[in-house]
Formats: sequence, structure tokens, C-alpha cells
Amino acid sequence: MRLKAIACQVFTREIEDILARSSHTVDLEIIPMGLHSLGVEMRPHLQETIDAADPLGYDAILLGYALCGRGTEGLRAHHTQLVLPRAHDCIGLLMGSRHLYASYFADHPGVYYRSPGWVEFQTPDLKLEPAFPSQKSSFGEQTTLEEFIAKYGDENGRFLYDQFSAFRGHYSGLTYISTGIASDESSRIRARAEAQKEGWAFEEVHGSLSLIERLVNGPWSAADFLIVPPGSRIRATLDENIAEAV
Repeated sequence: MRLKAIACQVFTREIEDILARSSHTVDLEIIPMGLHSLGVEMRPHLQETIDAADPLGYDAILLGYALCGRGTEGLRAHHTQLVLPRAHDCIGLLMGSRHLYASYFADHPGVYYRSPGWVEFQTPDLKLEPAFPSQKSSFGEQTTLEEFIAKYGDENGRFLYDQFSAFRGHYSGLTYISTGIASDESSRIRARAEAQKEGWAFEEVHGSLSLIERLVNGPWSAADFLIVPPGSRIRATLDENIAEAV
């Protein structure tokens, strides 16, 4: 099959590894991680990318995303079917299934997550340029106090930094999801250092490329993937199926 894959930057190394062994012809387009910080406003950017690929004769357009805070809800297939993994967010994809993630989360509330892609591509200032030059840069989770002050002035910068960083105080641990790719060891070291800096407990879990691999290679079982036929769009269902085509 001839496929188009549109994927979040967090999955870059995992998808590249899978593509090297795939029997399909897959054109991969990586979208910067910063897009995710826009929440539901990421949707028009993704739709624009889908629309650009739609007339090029692909058998399917693969979405290397999850529901992502409903950021993929409303995405529409015009002439080419879309394939979306059934997961709430990227953690479910990296762990191999939404069910494994739900089980882990139930026993480990209040933890941060890292993976090779998160560690490699997360930068203090997540910029969308040049992929989406019309969108202003947004601050990422590791933005420093100095960067806030430089942009907003001393008083406002300190206030915004305190507000922006307060949520980290509610976390007690950091879980690193190992996916077995080449950068795993260096990413693990950096994740452990982050946990130590924050005073968080560090834990490592073995992820699984199963769901991402099946997204690329198939088969797309109804249990794990939403197939959006031409003329339909994605709608969140807020149940264990996560989304449906309407």
C-alpha cells in the first residue's frame, strides 16, 4: 500500500525504526511537538496537513496521534480514509494500548511521563515555526523564569512563571517509558536527572511499539483503530472506544 503518515514529533524515532522494516511505501510527515500545546486549536493545522495529502492518491492517511485532549476531534476525511489509534494520548500509544495505560495510571497517580521523543524534542520554548509560521510561539513546560521575565517584564514574568509552574508541585514521580530505540539510554539518563532535580521518585516501564507498528503496517482492527471513511469526521465518544466516525 501507499500511505501517508502524519505524526507528532514525540514518535519520530519509533516510527522511523518501524518504517525501516515496513513493506509499505509510507511518506512520513512529522509535526512539531509544540502543536500539542494548542489543545483543540491544533485541529485546523492538522486538517490543513490532511487536506494537502488528500488529493495525492494514498490508500490511507495514518494519524500518529491520539484523541489528544480532543485536538483530533472533528478532523475530516475527504477522499482518503483516515486511520487513528484508539488512545486518549501519546502515553497509551507508547505503552502499546489504552488499557495498559489505564491500569498503570490507576496504580500510579500523580506521575510525570517521559519517553525518548519527549526527552529529545522537548525544548524550553516550543516553537511551531517554520511548519506553522502563522502561529505564535508558545511556552513549553520547561520554560525558565528568565525567559518569562524577558518576555513579560519582572513582575508579570515572575507571576506567570509561578502560575505556569505550580502544577508541577502536585506530582510525586516521573515514569520513563523505554521504547528500545537507539537513544533510549541517553534519554533515560536525562529523565532520571530531571526526576532527581524535582525530588520525584523515578520509575521505568517497558513500552511497546505494537500499536504504532500496526498503525503503519496494519491490520487496523476495529478494537484498536478508528477508520474514518471519506465524507466522515472524528467525534469523541467519551467511552472506552474513545472516538467514532460520523
